[in-house]
Amino acid sequence: MKGQTLTRFIPLTIGVSVSAGILLGLEWGIEAGMASAVIVLSMAISYCYPRAGLWMLLIYLPFGGSITYSIGDGYPLFHLIQDALFIPALIVLMQSRKSLEQFLRIIKPLLPTLWVLLAVSLVTLIFVNGVQQLQQEPPDHPLLIGILGFRVLMGHIPLMFGAYCLIRNQQDLLFLTRLQLILILICCSLGLVQYLLLVNGACPGSSHLEGYAVYKASLQARCLVGGSLLYNPELNLIRLPGTFVAPWQWGWFLISSSFIAYASRLKDPTKVWRLLSWVALLLILVMAVLSGQRIALAIVPTTLLFLIVLTDRPTGLVPIKLGLFVLFSLWIANNLVTLEERLESLIDRWNASPPHTFMVEQFKWVMKAQEGLLGNGLGRATNSARILGKTQLIETYYAKLLYEIGPIGVLAFLVMVSILSILTFKAYRSIQDRSLSRMGLCLWVFILFVSYNTYYPLSVDPVEVYYWFFAGVVLKLPELEAKKSKSGLGNRCLANAIKL
Repeated sequence: MKGQTLTRFIPLTIGVSVSAGILLGLEWGIEAGMASAVIVLSMAISYCYPRAGLWMLLIYLPFGGSITYSIGDGYPLFHLIQDALFIPALIVLMQSRKSLEQFLRIIKPLLPTLWVLLAVSLVTLIFVNGVQQLQQEPPDHPLLIGILGFRVLMGHIPLMFGAYCLIRNQQDLLFLTRLQLILILICCSLGLVQYLLLVNGACPGSSHLEGYAVYKASLQARCLVGGSLLYNPELNLIRLPGTFVAPWQWGWFLISSSFIAYASRLKDPTKVWRLLSWVALLLILVMAVLSGQRIALAIVPTTLLFLIVLTDRPTGLVPIKLGLFVLFSLWIANNLVTLEERLESLIDRWNASPPHTFMVEQFKWVMKAQEGLLGNGLGRATNSARILGKTQLIETYYAKLLYEIGPIGVLAFLVMVSILSILTFKAYRSIQDRSLSRMGLCLWVFILFVSYNTYYPLSVDPVEVYYWFFAGVVLKLPELEAKKSKSGLGNRCLANAIKL
């Protein structure tokens, strides 16, 4: 019966999606038609097979920028594919009353601040963005900006529940870590090929461009994968996007991947996968140097050193491991690129604009622009909303929140992430299994790091997805320990995880 249903579902879904694509393509162009077809197909699959939809979200996430810009100008509708993959899935999963009630009991301390943040956001959307819409002058669209800003601020919070339902047992957890490991290996390998193509002249880079494109990342310099790119060896400028839309997204992917890959090394029972974890960590380190992302160059090695100290067993081998790690990292970096140039760039940037001074200046500017308890409108400092109207570039996250939703909203958000950090801490600390506990520790450190990070990881893919998703995973860990299978964990991993 299930096979017959699937046989009917596939042609019907493809037929509807193709029809929708053709109709919209005739009206708005081939890009809109292709995007519409993919969105309809994604929604149908996600609604009928919610777990498959969430797995597809994790797979699509690191390649979304490459897919979008391979179409041409990167039609905006392609950015909605992420929503099409997880929103229908969450709607279906929330119909499971038992799972929803159990999850709400776990996050009960989080709910009051979540409701306050939701209320402040909706009030701002109605009374700030709504009033601006009545007074707007084309091409500014304040209400659409507000809706997009609301999506960035709160749209991925329900992924905690999605992850809680997706990871049913330790087989699913193992499948998740292995899937993420494969994605990291593929993305970093493509990023490395991108770098080699630029160095060898197969891609022209930014040198031949004119104006500001010589100094800033541009789609005109796009190479192989990803979006905006900067490569000008004459000026010693390099900012690679990897497989993402922009270089800063790639930098934060490398940072988040360092936590995930290291957690995989601690949990996986198979030597081959643990070895692949080390290969992934090595590639992350290499790309942190090659990509020209100063924040990745500073944070990735620091993160790995910190996790080694924090999670390795208290033996006399730890100092030796740390020494070998540092020497090996320096050797790899010096044989692939001039590390001195990257460090000089990092130091020059630090001296030109020290982070603490930069953050204080951002807050001072925002406070001068602040009037009343509400902000200047949702999305008004969200980078992805700039195509819809006038936005401000604010590069520190909590200053951005203050500008958009005011002091009450910022306080509610801070309290919310603080409670979430406490809940995830308690969850991982309650685990007795050593490997599971150490994995939970790595993910909790990631959650803590992002929660109070004053830059913008929570408004940038993929961190804005990974943060809420892996918070849900950590909250599920105590339950997974109770359900731990006694045999056949590795062999049954794939079959159980993809079972619909």
